Amino acid sequence: MSKLTLSQLESHLWESANILRGSIDSADYKNYIFGLLFLKRLNDVFEESQVHIAPTTGEEARQAERDTHQFVVPASSRWQRIQSVTEGIGEAINEALAALEQENATLSGVLATIDYNDSERLPDRLLQQLIKHFSAISLGNASLTEPDMLGRAYEYLIRQFADDAGKKGGEFYTPSKVVELIVKLIKPEEGMRVCDPTAGSGGMLIQTADYIRAKGGNPRRIALHGQERNLKTWAIGKMNLLLHGLCDHRIEKGDTIREPKLLADGELILYDRVIANPPFSLSNWGQEEAKADKLSRFRFGIPPKDKGDLAFVQHMVATLNPNGKAGVVVPNGVLFRSGAEAAIRKGLLAEDLVEAVIALPPNLFYGTGIPACILLLNKNKEAAKRQHVFFLNATGGYHEGKNQNFLRDSDVESIVSAYERGVDIEKYCRLVHDSEIQANDYNLNLARYIDSSEQEAQIDVGAALVKLRRLEEERSEIEGRMLGFLKELGYDA
Repeated sequence: MSKLTLSQLESHLWESANILRGSIDSADYKNYIFGLLFLKRLNDVFEESQVHIAPTTGEEARQAERDTHQFVVPASSRWQRIQSVTEGIGEAINEALAALEQENATLSGVLATIDYNDSERLPDRLLQQLIKHFSAISLGNASLTEPDMLGRAYEYLIRQFADDAGKKGGEFYTPSKVVELIVKLIKPEEGMRVCDPTAGSGGMLIQTADYIRAKGGNPRRIALHGQERNLKTWAIGKMNLLLHGLCDHRIEKGDTIREPKLLADGELILYDRVIANPPFSLSNWGQEEAKADKLSRFRFGIPPKDKGDLAFVQHMVATLNPNGKAGVVVPNGVLFRSGAEAAIRKGLLAEDLVEAVIALPPNLFYGTGIPACILLLNKNKEAAKRQHVFFLNATGGYHEGKNQNFLRDSDVESIVSAYERGVDIEKYCRLVHDSEIQANDYNLNLARYIDSSEQEAQIDVGAALVKLRRLEEERSEIEGRMLGFLKELGYDA
């Protein structure tokens, strides 16, 4: 029996979306598709790994299953039972998901966010078609060509509908290459504790684990923490991490600024690496709560009430341990806006926390054309970078797409290589001393430090006149020959 490939699974998921097309909003496709995908995956792995257990009943049998399986799938959640239901299918799926949550503490609250019992948008006929569609493939480990395939397929569907989701639910998907770039810049290592305070669908944490695996480390020997305020996005992030085999994680529900939950003994947990793409220039971000903050997160100042960017940056700085490093995507306005934001920049620079500013190419992000950059923050810079900020203008390195632009592998490697070397490259990057930034009133706009304008060619006036006279002589000669031909043909000029 041939195994399922990633491209086949992606095609299968896309056909799932086609089944739903026209019945529900496309921004909600992934919620329903991945609820069923998750349920089918857990069912198939559970059945595949069933072992012969001595006949027992009641609690003994339940305990034996818990000892044997990562996730226990009770009888009411088995795929075969769902297949057998012909009426009230949505309610049956809801019951199956609820039973899974009840049986597995790590799934608490994750599956309850999806409601299939909507007869108007999800009639039995449509759900029956979806169940039949998923029944056509096996999602057990023995049926897949690679162990991480479910997670990668999940990312595929999130990516496909990222734009719609951004328009509807405030969700924000960071393009994979941008995430890869940040991860390669902050260089997480095995044994570290890593946090994404605006975790979204979990992509940044997953790529952190992928990076460690690619370097020969064990991704299970890293603590992955995060917080996400959008309930459905939080659930998707939890499923995403689980489908990638990253079970030992802590993703909290709630607003990071208003109600930080990654605490230990009432204090902020400190991290080796922090990585994030907070919502750009968020209004109503929680200014009043920030003024009353008891965790000393906003000691450099309170950002304007309609621009929360530097609130998230300060939260990230506050959660770094003494050797910690952070990478965050921010809109370019953070670099030069005046008032409270200028004061915050001054504070960050005074403590030598800003290591690099990397301007990104235009139109990389779904749903927004706002120019953006990466801020690298470091609590413990290497000696050569202290009292300096490394500026890099990467705005010209990208592949132009139809609806949005993309970073290529070569673009990512160029940025990482230049950052690691830390030397000046004309019109591309430059290591700038703090005194120069101070002289510019703590303005971090790259145009002040890197001249990327194209130099106008110098014109040699004398040579230009010689060329003009030569062209005039050639024109006169050609005109004389033409008049001669006309005369031979009987035309008087």
